[in-house]
Amino acid sequence: MKMNLQIQTQSLSTHFPLPPFPPKPKFLQAKPTPSFKLCSSLSTVSVPPTKTSHKPFPAEISRTIMELSSIGTLSTLAQDGWPLGVGVRFAVDAEGTPVLCLPQPSPDNRSTLHVQLDQCGLRTPQCTIQGSLTKPADATILRWFDSVWKKRFGESADVDNLYTVDVQRVLQMEDLNEDGVWVTSSDYKNANPDPLRNSAEEIVNEINTNNREDVHRFCNVYVDLDFQVSEAKMIWVDRLGFDLRIYSPQKGVFDVRIPFPREVTDEKGAKSSFNGMSQLAWEVEKNFHAPDFEKVKQLKKIVYSGGR
Repeated sequence: MKMNLQIQTQSLSTHFPLPPFPPKPKFLQAKPTPSFKLCSSLSTVSVPPTKTSHKPFPAEISRTIMELSSIGTLSTLAQDGWPLGVGVRFAVDAEGTPVLCLPQPSPDNRSTLHVQLDQCGLRTPQCTIQGSLTKPADATILRWFDSVWKKRFGESADVDNLYTVDVQRVLQMEDLNEDGVWVTSSDYKNANPDPLRNSAEEIVNEINTNNREDVHRFCNVYVDLDFQVSEAKMIWVDRLGFDLRIYSPQKGVFDVRIPFPREVTDEKGAKSSFNGMSQLAWEVEKNFHAPDFEKVKQLKKIVYSGGR
């Protein structure tokens, strides 16, 4: 589903003096330095993405969730044999290993750590890490994990209560009530969190506030639809593209994935791509530019939309 989006840079006014059309799309302003604001949002996935799906792999999504979160539910087996889940704070190291501060660890070191990420109130991607609670014995390693904790929370931990979760495998789910995808320990550790993670929520909120017409136009221009869209919102953005939630009074609620023309690596690149796609969509809508790209055909029906 490759989109060869050729952005026309020459001003339209040189060819069409004073056209009686609505104003051109609003453009996003890229900041000199990206903001580092924690985001929250999740998604839905039943089938693992392929190399041509223009979507991050489950391992990358899991790493992103863990990077953007600091609270989860740790479940262990209590002495009476019943599973017990408690809320915990956690940090992660460079490989995504969870670091926890536990005053009273379970006698059974088998555990799961469940973490959710709210994506602008529209999706809740989540991951559940299965692994063993481990107490680092080496003093140097303990100091290292203490530095990881301090970097996340701005305070030192009691090193006597520091534990890590030795990741065995990860269950990644893109939304509530979704089937999950199992991720191996090696895939999880070798994956990189999304480079837009710290600015994604701010970008989405800005677009949904100031660029509603552009988002609606994207549905009509870049997506192959056989129904009228009454409302459209951006859910999330990452290095490969963005997800939209579209509403139709006749057909219901759907999610659709629209890829960027090329992979982006930072906030500036994401906003530049969005602006270029907005300009092209406007030109196609006004018949200034022929649509020479393949429209997105894959829609995902949302039975439980979670809210608007």
